[in-house]
Amino acid sequence: MQAEQAFDLFVKTYEAKYPKAVLCLQKNHEELLAFYDFPAHHWQSIRTSNPIESSFATIRHRTKRTKGCLTKDGMLHMMFRLGQCAEQKWRRLRGFDHLAKVITGVRFKDGIELTQTNQSAA
Repeated sequence: MQAEQAFDLFVKTYEAKYPKAVLCLQKNHEELLAFYDFPAHHWQSIRTSNPIESSFATIRHRTKRTKGCLTKDGMLHMMFRLGQCAEQKWRRLRGFDHLAKVITGVRFKDGIELTQTNQSAA
C-alpha cells in the first residue's frame, strides 16, 4: 500500500529531527490510515476537517448580528430557515450507495471492496 510506504518514508526522514511528532504519529498510525478502509467514492467527503461546524457557519454568522433583536421563538424560526437555505448548497455524498455496505460491515482495502477471493488472498 502506497500510504504505508509514504508513512514509513516520513518516519525515516523526520524521526531524528522531530522525534516527539513522529512518535505521536506512530502511536496513532491505525487512526491515520483508517481513511483507506472506506470506499474510494467517500474519500472526498471524509477529507473535511469539521463538517458539522461548517454546516452551521451561516447560522452562526447571522445570529451574531441579530443578538438581542428577536424573541426566543423568532430566533429558533430564523435558525431553522437559515439551516434549510444552507442545506440546498450541500453536496450529495458521492458513492452514497456504498453506505449500506459500510454500515453492514463490508470491508474495504485501499478504497476497493474486499470480496471472498480478495480476503483469502490477503
